[in-house]
Amino acid sequence: MEKEQLKKRKKVIYDFICDELYVPMKQKEIATILSVPREERKDLQEVLDALLAEGKIEVSKRGKFTKSKGRGITGTFIGHAKGYGFVTIEGEEEDIFIPADQVNGAIHKDVVQVAIDKASGGKRKEGTIVKIISHGLVQAVGTYESSGNYGFVVLDDSKIGQDVFVSKERSKGAVTGHKVVVEITDYGKKDRKPEGKITEILGHSNDPGTDVLALAKAFELPMEFPVRVLNQAERVAKDVSSADMAGRMDLRGWQMVTIDGEDAKDLDDAVSLTKEEDGYRLGVHIADVTNYVQEHSALDVEALKRGTSVYLVDRVIPMLPHALSNGICSLNQGENRLALSCIMTIDASGKVTDHKIAETVICVDRRMSYTDVKKILEDKDPQTMETYEEFVPMFRLMEELADILRGRRKKRGSIDFDFPETKIILDKKGRPVQILPYERNVATKIIEDFMLIANETVAEDFFWQQMPFVYRTHDIPDNEKIKKLATFINNFGYAIHIGSEEIHPKELQKLLHKIEGSPEEPLISRLTLRSMKQAKYSVEGSGHFGLAASYYCHFTSPIRRYPDLQIHRIIKECLRGKMNEKRIAHYDKILPEVAKHSSETERRAEEAERETDKMKKAEYMSRHIGEVFEGVISGVTAWGFYVELPNTVEGLVHVTSLKDDYYEYLESTYELAGQATNRRYKLGQKVKVAVAEVSLLQRTIDFELAEESGESDE
Repeated sequence: MEKEQLKKRKKVIYDFICDELYVPMKQKEIATILSVPREERKDLQEVLDALLAEGKIEVSKRGKFTKSKGRGITGTFIGHAKGYGFVTIEGEEEDIFIPADQVNGAIHKDVVQVAIDKASGGKRKEGTIVKIISHGLVQAVGTYESSGNYGFVVLDDSKIGQDVFVSKERSKGAVTGHKVVVEITDYGKKDRKPEGKITEILGHSNDPGTDVLALAKAFELPMEFPVRVLNQAERVAKDVSSADMAGRMDLRGWQMVTIDGEDAKDLDDAVSLTKEEDGYRLGVHIADVTNYVQEHSALDVEALKRGTSVYLVDRVIPMLPHALSNGICSLNQGENRLALSCIMTIDASGKVTDHKIAETVICVDRRMSYTDVKKILEDKDPQTMETYEEFVPMFRLMEELADILRGRRKKRGSIDFDFPETKIILDKKGRPVQILPYERNVATKIIEDFMLIANETVAEDFFWQQMPFVYRTHDIPDNEKIKKLATFINNFGYAIHIGSEEIHPKELQKLLHKIEGSPEEPLISRLTLRSMKQAKYSVEGSGHFGLAASYYCHFTSPIRRYPDLQIHRIIKECLRGKMNEKRIAHYDKILPEVAKHSSETERRAEEAERETDKMKKAEYMSRHIGEVFEGVISGVTAWGFYVELPNTVEGLVHVTSLKDDYYEYLESTYELAGQATNRRYKLGQKVKVAVAEVSLLQRTIDFELAEESGESDE
């Protein structure tokens, strides 16, 4: 149905339902009263669904439609393996609990109408699903099991809670144990399984890499580039010519390096630094990807769709084809490259006193690794220092400036959470052989500090130019969460000052400084992090709370993040004097959706990366059943507490395994308290645990408390 036609019909139906003489009716009764022909009954269904989705009307358990009284709410159903679920409402922080007997046939990702049960006790709202408006799940990933003339796909996502029936002729020749993608063709009913057809066989579940591929498919990450995109990448990835360099600032005589991890292939940032009379001259030189990815081209459309590169445990799913990301756009040593440079003059206090953003041509002198720069600056390794002798003075200068910049950020209140990331080492068959915490070092901090100052400088420049732009924003934390944090830390003798409306980031930074090295540091650090909001992309330059920055954007990674690529395009149009009223109107129109989509693809990438890590951690710990480790309690809930090991692996000690007592969850202090023994388990507490059980399908690890005399294996 066309948009205008739908709009008119919605008004007719809504007016009919709002009429004072109207009595609640089912869809069939409405069709009869309004003389809707049989062939148009589907259109009536579409109109009713649209009005339900807008919350203008409600439908009872018996299928009768009435004008909304605010009782019926539309949201997305999030299923659970045990049959119950939750409905999340856009814009609402709290979701609605749906008991298993009130799900009424809804499955994970369905858009549903839910009626709040006003009689529900407890703190969480409870409800009943009264209408499935649309199905959000089109395809899923699972393991095929053959059974004569038919088969089932046991889905990897436990939230769906049901197998999918597949007839033999729709199985695509799959055999038991194959990981497959199944398209849902019939969503079933309360007493009948969903049905589907297999669209892709990913490989046998025992084949190396199939597990990660299956998870990537489950997150609908685009694995292959369309042929036209690959062809276009090959065509544009030509060596830099004299024509390409014309009109650009030539920086090939400047000493500059890239500093990245050993296995990095997409090198999109180079740095240069000299000491001048008026201060430090820091150059942050970023690959000019927009020279090769033109707006509206096949490459651009695909890059926007992907939004970001995704870094999974055994592979990278790039935003751009390798011909660009690892080729002409990668700032490889000794090769002419086109760049967009932010050249800053910074005084002794770390203030940017002058800057220039320019289209440049560069040639990187050396490709450095974080390890080698650390060896030079921290370890003072003679051999490494001799190898890079001509660059050592610049690295020392970089360390000096990075310390100044970090000090300035700290002074204004920037919050620095230093939780270790995870590094998972796989063997040739994709099996995890080692899990390590990946700590930041002097080299990673230098690059981090230089990228931050470049991002701030570019954002401030374009904020005051009042140009359409994509900013990286981080909102002020929710006041209730901060008040709850303040109440809790008061138990340890700490306090934070909360203004009349909001908290200043410096207060949280001061708190983290006060607790440094104390027994309660892990506990309070985690709670402080949880009180923060997520950063996102926005067309409004509202600042970045965590960095205590008034202006911030992502400028430094256009190979792997679309927002960076987008703002490069805007910057270049401004530099070339092409940002006229027509182009401003164009960007005003497209940027809100670019920012929203980029935030969504970033969340998807983070979740996929987190789940692949959990998968490999579960696989690793499955080989350590019964072994004892020492860890820290990282989360406390009514059903138990989570323990994080030094290698970043996290598992659950379920309350049912604490057989020595009955334990009560104390939400105000994040503790489980024994009623008879008065034994307590709280956030940040060190405990010894044994690996009790591992579920590779659920990607979960269960611990049990070990005897105090037990030996720790880590």
